[in-house]
Amino acid sequence: MRRPRASRLAAVGLLVVAASTSTAAAEDDEAARPKINSFYRWLEDWSALADPRARTEPLDSLKYIPLPFDDPKSYVSLGLTVRERFELNDAPLFGIAGNKSDSYLLDRLQWHVDVRPNAHWQIFVEFEDVRAPAKDVITPVDENPLDLRLAFIAYGDSFWGGTLKARVGRQEMAFDLQRFVSVRDGPNVRQAYDAAWLDWEQREWRFIGFWSMPVQYRQEHFFDDFSSEHFQYGGVRVERKDVGPGDLAAYYSRFILDKSRFLDARGDERRNNFDIRYAGARSGFDWDLEAMAQFGDVGDKSVRAWAVGSRSGHTIANQAWAPRLGLQIDAASGDHKAGDNTLGTFNPLFPNGYYFTLAGYTGYVNLIHLKPSLTVKPIKNLTLMAAAAMQWRETTADAVYVQPNIPVPRTAGKAGRWSGVYAQVRADWAITPNLAAAVEAVRFQIGDVIRRAEGHDSTYVNVELKFAW
Repeated sequence: MRRPRASRLAAVGLLVVAASTSTAAAEDDEAARPKINSFYRWLEDWSALADPRARTEPLDSLKYIPLPFDDPKSYVSLGLTVRERFELNDAPLFGIAGNKSDSYLLDRLQWHVDVRPNAHWQIFVEFEDVRAPAKDVITPVDENPLDLRLAFIAYGDSFWGGTLKARVGRQEMAFDLQRFVSVRDGPNVRQAYDAAWLDWEQREWRFIGFWSMPVQYRQEHFFDDFSSEHFQYGGVRVERKDVGPGDLAAYYSRFILDKSRFLDARGDERRNNFDIRYAGARSGFDWDLEAMAQFGDVGDKSVRAWAVGSRSGHTIANQAWAPRLGLQIDAASGDHKAGDNTLGTFNPLFPNGYYFTLAGYTGYVNLIHLKPSLTVKPIKNLTLMAAAAMQWRETTADAVYVQPNIPVPRTAGKAGRWSGVYAQVRADWAITPNLAAAVEAVRFQIGDVIRRAEGHDSTYVNVELKFAW
């Protein structure tokens, strides 16, 4: 079920034409216009366009369609997101298990209707058509032909001295740097959840409760995505701003997956996750520290697993290009003894592979990861980054893992903790408020444990263009 090439080219043409028609107006009136939120489109507020003088761009009449309620907060807004990415990967899983070098185009087309009856209620519906033309091996994160992306009802109002927010339906959620709970924006198909969400905020405090059935994606037919009681995820979270120089957050979550499979355990997975994070910035220094402990069961085995992550850096703002020297340190447990009654393999839940690189060569399982980096901004809207990283296994009893948590065949129980070193370069350019471009390249030099498993050094390159209207 692949979209014809002419249709793909038409989508790219629409992207370019729309971007060019909006650029001049954006430069003239950028400060006055509502902002595009490329991460969560449903957070955009286009009520400022109730004033006809604010409608300065083509098709603004479709960004703000007033409802007959004599209320500027009552409107319908239409929107579109197009992402085109070329990828070259030589090769997935380091060429093991028949994986070969491949190059292909990733198409992502999403369009939405945002209905605001008043300032308190919202009905948001988004559809998508996601394809991977010419990709040799298609997975659920590569393609999702014409399907329902999001569909939820939201409510927000003052309550008990704070603000109450609630959402019910198919929605997205992500925490912090998305190490363990993400929208999975790196691959072609983003992750959604059929969920109920309740959020109460008061000054420095925020309390969240949620329960979900993560959406599972299929490519066989239109509108065939589904969720079920066999796969559930939920929890409670508390956040506190201004704890010393940073913000503190902690949450408990419950992960339920029937018929789960690990190298040393099979059966129904019931995993309890305890997470704490502290992040902030001061005097040019920034930091983001997070730790998660996991307890529970997989089949007849007890789970005892953990992970820690740290990103920190220092920006020299008064120097040309505002260089930032960064350091990323990550570690996650593996299973230390096959055949015993304990599973030590960490489950990264819903990871954001982009946290490492878009190449997917590094999984947040059985890992020790050290990554210094340098980031500069030659001009306001252009960011350049270069990094080099070293990787080890936390234990040689468990495998080397790639994204999201796939074990590399024939590495578990083999000698050699060193799994490899990689270099990464990336450029991000915000061309206009509507149009962004990115380029990334990764070169991974494998360790002996992967080479003995018949793997080889691997290279990944992508070029991406993204338009949001």
